[in-house]
Amino acid sequence: MNLGTFSISLSVKNIRASKEFYEALGFSVFHGDIEQNWLILKNETSTIGLFQGMFEKNILTYNPGWDSNANTLDTFTDIRELQKKLKAKGLNLVHEVDEGTSGPASITILDPDGNPILIDQHV
Repeated sequence: MNLGTFSISLSVKNIRASKEFYEALGFSVFHGDIEQNWLILKNETSTIGLFQGMFEKNILTYNPGWDSNANTLDTFTDIRELQKKLKAKGLNLVHEVDEGTSGPASITILDPDGNPILIDQHV
């Protein structure tokens, strides 16, 4: 099952301090708006999202329909199909998408330790 490109979304206390820290590790800003308290940083094939005041825990994030540079893919597994497959495997979804819709949508599941996994389709 291909969930899409992977990144980690970090819940940070001070986005400016976090930006400086990750830039020192070789990351550079790829997308986002620091004034809106969110940035996406890349270091080669690694992607980190910094989010201040938007959610409680760090989140493992997958984006179906995008490659690692946020370019739209010609073919990918739609989030509604992924949702059906996850439910068929007996996984509980914390947040589901209406399977009668199309386009952008997201679903959320929790791993056995309560870590949120966001599958967030933007196309």
